[in-house]
Amino acid sequence: MLVFGPGSVATSVTLPVPTGVRTGRIRQIHATPSWRESAENGALSVFPFESGWARTCSHSTPKGIRAVVETHRHDVVIVGGGAAGLRAAIAAVEADPNITVALVSKVYPMRSHTVSAEGGAAAVTREDDSFEMHGYDTVKGSDFLGDQDVIEYFVEQAPKELTLLEHWGCPWSRNEDGSVATRAFGGMSIKRTWYAADKVGFHMLHALFQHSMRFDRIVRYDEQFVTRLLIDDGQVRGVVALDIRQGTMRAFLGRSVILCTGGGGKIFPFTTNGNIKTGDGMALAYRAGVALKDMEFVQYHPTGLPGTGILITEATRGEGAYLKNKDGERFLVTRDYGVGSKAELGPRDLISRAMVQEFEAGRGFSGSYGEYLHLDLTHLGEEKINQRLPMVRELAKVYGGVDPVYEPIPVRPVVHYMMGGVDTDIDTATQLPGLYASGETACVSLNGANRLGSNSLTECLVFGARSGEQALQFSKGADDGNERAVRAQAEEEQARIDQLRGKVKGGEKLARLRVDMNKTLESGCGVYRQEDSMQQTVRDIAQIKGRFADLALEDKSKVFNTELVSALELHNMLEIAEVVANSAASRKESRGAHTRRDAPTRDDQNCLYHTLCFFDPAGPRIEKKDVTLGTWVPEERKY
Repeated sequence: MLVFGPGSVATSVTLPVPTGVRTGRIRQIHATPSWRESAENGALSVFPFESGWARTCSHSTPKGIRAVVETHRHDVVIVGGGAAGLRAAIAAVEADPNITVALVSKVYPMRSHTVSAEGGAAAVTREDDSFEMHGYDTVKGSDFLGDQDVIEYFVEQAPKELTLLEHWGCPWSRNEDGSVATRAFGGMSIKRTWYAADKVGFHMLHALFQHSMRFDRIVRYDEQFVTRLLIDDGQVRGVVALDIRQGTMRAFLGRSVILCTGGGGKIFPFTTNGNIKTGDGMALAYRAGVALKDMEFVQYHPTGLPGTGILITEATRGEGAYLKNKDGERFLVTRDYGVGSKAELGPRDLISRAMVQEFEAGRGFSGSYGEYLHLDLTHLGEEKINQRLPMVRELAKVYGGVDPVYEPIPVRPVVHYMMGGVDTDIDTATQLPGLYASGETACVSLNGANRLGSNSLTECLVFGARSGEQALQFSKGADDGNERAVRAQAEEEQARIDQLRGKVKGGEKLARLRVDMNKTLESGCGVYRQEDSMQQTVRDIAQIKGRFADLALEDKSKVFNTELVSALELHNMLEIAEVVANSAASRKESRGAHTRRDAPTRDDQNCLYHTLCFFDPAGPRIEKKDVTLGTWVPEERKY
């Protein structure tokens, strides 16, 4: 039973406690003594709306009683339930047995995008390897834009995290002597990528999720779309989310917040990213005044299936697959594309550019989904493919119409990963006190201008753990802030969502806006870029953002309103697209994944900096930040 009402007026209504909410850990804001007593006895607390525009919640509310927003308080709030989010949650609760963590996710955790990762996770394990070698490979792969203090910390922590994951049940593949098996990956000087066949992301995520279930102090809130950070007195105080299942708003309050929502690859039309990768965490931080860093660096993976964008893992080339043109030529061996003796195991940015040049020279195949090249595994044999690359065979047969045991797989470069993200320091802290970020959402500056394959999964573990520990420490010294101010922000967000859902007139359609965004990003910010096309993309995105204001939704329902969710995602994607385009246009050199035809060389004298992009009502504001150098001095990037 929940008692609520203004002043001392007491009216009662029974509200169901949502699944996963633990009674006794929830407190209400702006409550009379009778409210507080009820909450402490296990009742669900809420925000009473006081504004005239408040809508009625999906709960049964007696006539004359104002609508409410459910409120949940925890010590730490984590947005995102993939590898980084789960690792952060585990780190926090293991460090302190007296705290609770809210894990707020747009999807069920095992549907997070981590599950689609295939190839492996990098860490030093062999006697002929070293932290120095892994560090240098990562710095060189980043085209010397990675912060070297971050890279040194990362390579030292990586083996500990992968070993810990094994203790939690991740079934790493083994050598005959029982040691962990490693495979070659692009840009790495030695075999250091741990793997579990070619289903690494699934096994990692399953181990993390299963381990997290041991802690009842990690409280999951699935299918909650976070739409705003709650900020008071210059500090983050929690988040507001749309409950997708019910269509109501929830406030999750905590003394610190961690963003772990992944990247935003869906701003492009052809990507390996799942539909949930819409840059939500990046947009949340950006609109709250936190800089996005190095967003011009968008990685194209060399091998995606034409039409679908489904990833054919780099592990295929690690196991010995060849890239060939229509003449049957291993062009990475016979032509000088900068990969040297590494050939198919060169870094992704160089190989993707080489493939585009093969297309331009007329040596590609033509198909219904554009040009492509061949990835040839036939010489590996059926036994090796079935043992090491079973999912690749299945994907190629089902979605590519070929059996790689007998014929090559058609592939082309595809948007895969964002090196940029929310600007954080080595502790994963942002400029906004109490706000942290990790995983692909963040830019801790590990990857610089180009990420090496198999570093990203390990990054989720290393910096996910770091963010959980650091956010917990911050929360211990923070207060709850002005709860009335936080309540007002939650009400404002409810009004914004209701306005979007209830709008009747509008000439724009969601699908058309999204297609137009995709097209201009592909045109201006693809593998190769130049001034005129990038500036056109900047103008196009600004114009599409203006058209978004004329959007009207056909679905007015509350329960599982997927059109509303798609509109909110598009709002986030347009913010991220604008940052990518403006950041790209501002960098007057070629470095890593940012390659300009009109400025084809790297310029360390003028451009060895991180790009920072801040939100401004007049348009994105660009600033610069120094790169942290160390042991390795920038040099020509040769392989």
